[in-house]
Amino acid sequence: MNPAPRPPHPPPPAPGDVAPGHALSWLAEGWRLFMKAPGLWAIQALIFFVIIAALGMLPFLGWAAAPVALPVLVAGMLSGAQAVDRGEALRIDALFDGIRRHAGNLLLVGAFHLLGLLLAAMVAAAIGGSAALTGMAVGALAGAGMAAGGMMLGVVVFTVLWALLMMAMWFAPALVMLHEVAPLDAMKLSVRACFHNLLAFIVLAALLYVGVWVAMIPAGLGMLVLIPVTAGALYAAWKETFSPLLALRGPDMATRNDDTTPPTETPEPDAPSGLDDTPKP
Repeated sequence: MNPAPRPPHPPPPAPGDVAPGHALSWLAEGWRLFMKAPGLWAIQALIFFVIIAALGMLPFLGWAAAPVALPVLVAGMLSGAQAVDRGEALRIDALFDGIRRHAGNLLLVGAFHLLGLLLAAMVAAAIGGSAALTGMAVGALAGAGMAAGGMMLGVVVFTVLWALLMMAMWFAPALVMLHEVAPLDAMKLSVRACFHNLLAFIVLAALLYVGVWVAMIPAGLGMLVLIPVTAGALYAAWKETFSPLLALRGPDMATRNDDTTPPTETPEPDAPSGLDDTPKP
C-alpha cells in the first residue's frame, strides 16, 4: 500500500509592517529569554563559538566550512528560543536541532551564503583591480588617484553586496527552521522583509554593532551573553514580522479552531411521513 502523501506546506507569508522603535523591544525580548536560563544559554553560546572557530581553522576548507555551518547553528539557537518562549526548558543540545530537522535545507542556505560572499569579493576585486591596472597605464599622479578611487569603489561595492547578503541571511534560518520555507524562497523573503522594514533593521544593526564592542571589552566574555540575546532578538523579530500571518496558516490553527468552535446542535428528526398527528374523534 502506498504511503499517504504529506500535506502541502503553507505558502511563504508576506512580511508585515514594523515600527523602527521595535528594534529595542526585540533586544529586550532577547534579554528576557536569556534571563530565563542564563547558564544554559552561555554554555550553548560557548559551544556555538567553539564550533565556528574550529571550522574556521580547518586546513584548506576552513574558509568555506564556517559560512556553510553558520545557518545550521543559528537555526538551533532559534529552536531553543522558541522552546523557552513556549515555557519549555532550554536544552543545550537544541543547538543541533537544525541538523536533526532541516539539515539539507539549512546547509543549502549556508552554501548560498558562501556563494554570495565569493561573488561579492570577486566583483569588488574586479573593480579594484581594473582601476589599479588603468592607473598604472595612465601613470603619474592622475593614475595614482584613479587607482585609489577604484579601490575605494571596490570597497563600497563589496559593502553594499555584503549588506544585501546579510539581509538575505537574517530571516532565512528562521523561515527554514520554523516554517519550512525552501532555502532560496526564504532568502528572497528575508530580503523583502528587511527592505519592507528598513529603518527598524538599521536601528537593530546599529544597536548590535555597539553591543559587539561592549561585549568584547571583558576579554570577549560578553559574547556569551550577546550571542543568545541576539538569537532571542532574531526570534522576536521573526515572530513580530511574520507571526500574524503564520498564526493563520500554521498547522495547529485548525486544532485551535476545533477546540473553540461550539458544537452545532443536531436538529430533531421530523415525524415520519406515514403517521397522522391529527386527533381522532
